Amino acid sequence: MINLKKIGLTALAGSLVAFSANAVELGVTGGSEITYTTNGGDTNTTGNRFGAATSMKFSGSGDVGFGTATIVRTLRDNQSAASYSSAYTTLDLGDMGVLSFDTTGGALVGTAANDDILPTAYEEVWHAVGTGNGTVGISAKNVLGYRHTMMGVSLSAGYSAANNGTGNGDGGVSGQGGLGSTWDINLSTPVPYVEGLTLAGGFAENQGTGLKSSVHDTAGGSKSWTSHLLYVTGPWSMGVRMAANQKGSTNIVAGGASVAGEAATAGSVAYNVNDALTVSYAQQDVEYDKNKVGILTATADTAAVTETSRAFNAAYTMGAATIRGTLSKASDVAGVTGNKDEHMEISLVLSF
Repeated sequence: MINLKKIGLTALAGSLVAFSANAVELGVTGGSEITYTTNGGDTNTTGNRFGAATSMKFSGSGDVGFGTATIVRTLRDNQSAASYSSAYTTLDLGDMGVLSFDTTGGALVGTAANDDILPTAYEEVWHAVGTGNGTVGISAKNVLGYRHTMMGVSLSAGYSAANNGTGNGDGGVSGQGGLGSTWDINLSTPVPYVEGLTLAGGFAENQGTGLKSSVHDTAGGSKSWTSHLLYVTGPWSMGVRMAANQKGSTNIVAGGASVAGEAATAGSVAYNVNDALTVSYAQQDVEYDKNKVGILTATADTAAVTETSRAFNAAYTMGAATIRGTLSKASDVAGVTGNKDEHMEISLVLSF
C-alpha cells in the first residue's frame, strides 16, 4: 500500500494532554473491495449477490523511552469512529519481546492469530461453510498480549479478563456481568535439520461466565488445542492441522446435558504458479462427539457425526489490484446428517 498522507503529531488528545509527546508520523493507507457471492445448501439464501466495502487504516509509531509504541485503527464502511473494525496498541521492548493491547479486531496473539495457518491462496477451508475449525480461542477484544522469539522458538500468548465482546473506555469497568476470562498460548519452531518444516501448537481455556455449581461447571466454558505441521519447498506450500475443543456443560446430575465437543483434522496445499498467480486446495473434517444427556433423563445420547468441508482458492495480483476467489462446500454441517452448505465468492481488491 502507498501512504496517501503523513501527519506530524506533537500532542495527544483527551486525558493524555498532560504528558509530553514526541513527534511521530501517522500514516494513512486504504483499500476498496467488491465481491460477488452466492450461497447454497439446505438453509442458505443468496439475495443480492454484490457487496462492497472501503477501509482506511491509520497507524503511527514512535520511541517512548523504553520501547517503540505503535497505534493502529482501521475504519470501514457503515462503521462510526466508536465502532471501528480494528484498534490496538503495541509496545516493542526489543530483546524483551512485544506487549500489546487489542481493543478490537486485531487478532494479534495466541490462537486468535494462529487457529488456522494452513497455506491458502485466499480463504480458509471453513470460510462461510460449516461451523468453524474446531478451536475456540481468545477473542480479538480487550486482549492483553505478549509475543517473543528466542533461539528460533516463537511464543505468542494472550489474556482477556472479561471475554464478553465489549470494551471499556479509559478509567471504566465492565460492571456486573463482565465475568469470566480467557487465556491462551501458542508456540512455533522450525524443525531442526529439515529445511522449510515448521511445527506449531497452542492451548486455550475459556472460563465462560465464571459461574460455578457444587456439582459441575455451568458457565459454558471451553478448552481448546490446535497444532500445525507446515512445509515449504520452492513454489509449494503444504500443511496439516489437528485441533479439538471441549465445551462446558450444564449440571448433569440435575438432568442437564453436556455440550458436544469437536475434533478437527485438516490439510491444504498451495502452489505459486508464478509471481502473480497462486492456487490452493484444502479439506477439513470436524467430528462432533456424542452429546451426553443428564443421568436423570431417559433421552438417548446423540451419535457422533463428521462434518466435511472442501475448498478451492485462487488469487491473481496485478500491481495494486488483486482478483481472488473461493469455491467451497460442506456436508453433514454441524453434525446433522445430510445437511449441506455451499459458498462461492469472487473478490476484487484495490489497495492504495
